[in-house]
Amino acid sequence: MDPILLQGFDSEAAKFIGAGLAIGLGVVGPGIGIGVLGAGAMAAIGRNPDAAGQITTNMILAIAFAEALGIYALIVSVILLFVV
Repeated sequence: MDPILLQGFDSEAAKFIGAGLAIGLGVVGPGIGIGVLGAGAMAAIGRNPDAAGQITTNMILAIAFAEALGIYALIVSVILLFVV
């Protein structure tokens, strides 16, 4: 890159941009995944209301796994802000 473009760009700015990108992009996937899981579960309960208990249990378990990815992104962004 041209050194003139990077003149006012210091390591603190890079740290904040990296942390923002980490959390911003890191929660998009889990957010979409949780939405798809919820929509699929509601459609399944609509088709078979008797299985609502099993569907809800499996849905909550899958949401917990998807949400773990968002928590990992949060941890990475906090590490970028306060440790690096």
